[in-house]
Amino acid sequence: MQELNKGRYNVTIISPRNHFVFTPLLASTSVGTIEFRCITEPVRSYSNSISYYQAQCSNIDFEKQQVLCTSRIGESTFMLLLEDGESFSLTYDALVIAVGSYCNTFDIPGVKEHAYFLKDVNDARRIRKRIIECFEEASRPGLDEKRKNDLLHFVIVGGGPTGIEFSAELYDFISDDAIRTYPEGLVSRARMTLYDVAPQILGSFDSHLSEYTHEKFKRKDIQIKTRRFVDQVEGDHLVIRNEGKVPYGLLVWATGLMPNPLVETLSDRVALDAQNQRMITDGKLQVLKKVTNSMLQNVYALGDCAKIENNDLPATAQVAMQKASYLAKGISTTTAKTTPAVTNFIFKNRGMMAYIGSSEALVDMSSVHERAKQSGHLAWYLWRSAYFGMTVSTRNKLLIACHWFLTWCFGRDISRF
Repeated sequence: MQELNKGRYNVTIISPRNHFVFTPLLASTSVGTIEFRCITEPVRSYSNSISYYQAQCSNIDFEKQQVLCTSRIGESTFMLLLEDGESFSLTYDALVIAVGSYCNTFDIPGVKEHAYFLKDVNDARRIRKRIIECFEEASRPGLDEKRKNDLLHFVIVGGGPTGIEFSAELYDFISDDAIRTYPEGLVSRARMTLYDVAPQILGSFDSHLSEYTHEKFKRKDIQIKTRRFVDQVEGDHLVIRNEGKVPYGLLVWATGLMPNPLVETLSDRVALDAQNQRMITDGKLQVLKKVTNSMLQNVYALGDCAKIENNDLPATAQVAMQKASYLAKGISTTTAKTTPAVTNFIFKNRGMMAYIGSSEALVDMSSVHERAKQSGHLAWYLWRSAYFGMTVSTRNKLLIACHWFLTWCFGRDISRF
C-alpha cells in the first residue's frame, strides 16, 4: 500500500480489521511488556489517496474482475468470524490477494472452542485477561489445592517461534511481576508445559540453538514434551495420547497454519499446493489457474496464502514483506493490463530470531554466514534492535521504547480489563 504508485492506480484496501499488526512483538503484548497500541498501525493514516472498506472478501469473480465482500464491523478474530453482514462488490484492474492464514487446529475436537490463539491483538488481549483471571481465581479463599494447581498450569501447544516466545514472555511475567504482587505460596504453584509433535523445538533453527533453548527452559522449570499428540481439548483439560488428561488454566495453541476460507472458496478455479492450503503462483507472483496452470491475468497473491511454483518458501513475515515490496515495485512500473516486466522474485533469507526469556534471545543468520549464530544477552540486544528498526511508524517506535523503559522501571501492568 505504501509503495504502490498512487498516481497510476486508485488503491482500494479490503480487510476485516482497519489496522496492521506488527506480529513479531505480539507475544510481548499478551503479558503487558508493551501495550497493544504499540504494534498496531491504522490503515487510513498512511495515505488520503486510498480507499478502505472494513469487510471480508467472500469470493472473487475472475471473469468479471469483481471482488465480492461481506461487511465486518465490530470485534472479530482470525478464528471466529461475525455473523454475515451486508454484501457488496467492487471491480478491479489489478488484484493482490494477501489474506494470510489461520492457526491449524488439525480438526482436533475442542480446540476452536477452548484454546487461545495468538494471531491478532484481540487474541493477545484475551490471553492477557485470562492469565490474570487464573491468578485471581487461584487466590480465592476456600479453593482446594488441586484446583489452585490446575488453574496455575499454563499449557502451550506448538514448539515453533510463536510458542517459544510466548512461553518466554509468560515466564518473565511470572518470575518478575506476579511474584511481586501475589502471595509467594501462590506464585510458586505456577508451572508451564510446552507440547509439540516434532522431535525437537524450533526445528527451523540451527540444532545448537534449539538445544540451548531446551536447556534454558529446563533450568526455568518449563517442561518441554516433544513427540506428543493432542487428541481432545475440553474447557479445563486436554487429552494427550498415551498420557491421558492434563488439567490447565490457560491453553495457548501455537501450531501450524491452515488455509483462509477464501482460499478454499477459490479451490475450484485456482491451483493449490499438495496440502490444499496455499494458492500457487508463478515466479512473478501471478496466481495460476487450476486445470491449465496458466496465469490469471492481473491477479497476484503473496504471504501465507500463496506459494511460488517449485519454490517452497517458509510462511514467515520476512517472506511476505519481501514479496510485497517486489510486487509493489513491479506493478508500479507497468500498466494494469500487462505482465510486470521484471525478473522472477528472489527471496533473500536474512535469518531468524526468537526471544527465550530472561533478557536472552536467539539469532540464526547461518543463511548469510555459516558462523552467524548467536544466543544469550547479546542476541537479545540484536533481537530488540532489529524489531525496533522494522517497526513501521515513528510514533510506534517512540511508544515501544517508552513501554520497554517503563516495564524495566516499574514492571508490567497486572490490571484485568
